[in-house]
Amino acid sequence: MKRTFVTLLALAFTAGNACSAFAAGPGGVARGLTSSPAVSYVSEKGKIVAPFAQVLFCAQNPAECRDNNGLAVIALTEQEMLQLKNVNNSVNRTMIGRNDPRNELNGDVWKVNVRSGDCEDFALTKRSRLMAMGWSSRALRIATAYTPSGEGHAVLVVRTDKGDLVLDNRKSSIKNWRDTDLRWDKIQSDTDPYVWYRL
Repeated sequence: MKRTFVTLLALAFTAGNACSAFAAGPGGVARGLTSSPAVSYVSEKGKIVAPFAQVLFCAQNPAECRDNNGLAVIALTEQEMLQLKNVNNSVNRTMIGRNDPRNELNGDVWKVNVRSGDCEDFALTKRSRLMAMGWSSRALRIATAYTPSGEGHAVLVVRTDKGDLVLDNRKSSIKNWRDTDLRWDKIQSDTDPYVWYRL
């Protein structure tokens, strides 16, 4: 019943952030982690309607939206950091940035493990690959934001004991969420992918 209500709300408001695959250019080779001196986490505010495209994505890909009851915060060792860098670089290099066609009948479509796509497809693919490596789905959340030019954007936010780290298709480096150039909008819950929060 709860998910049906969320779905109906999403249909009514069609709340989704369209983003460009070309928000600021392709990714490249990682240059290392940039972070603030103190551990910093995204501060969630009140609940908000999930992006409509995400609701449809979860309906079509339930395995990608299932909570695996894992840890909500990953202890970031050198090995985990290397995995993050490898996944970020691999997806940024191999996926082709391509915007979804837009018209009145169909909006943004979220896809995973595809050869080409826009920002949320990059983020979902990185999330899926990390989950296949044993990472907890609770620590891997999709967030929406705006670029400095005001364009809608989506990234993967990874919650670690070193803070919330951002994997972005526009950047090769992995940064703390506060060190990005993004203006944050909303983020997926760490316990229920159908629940989102304002940032």
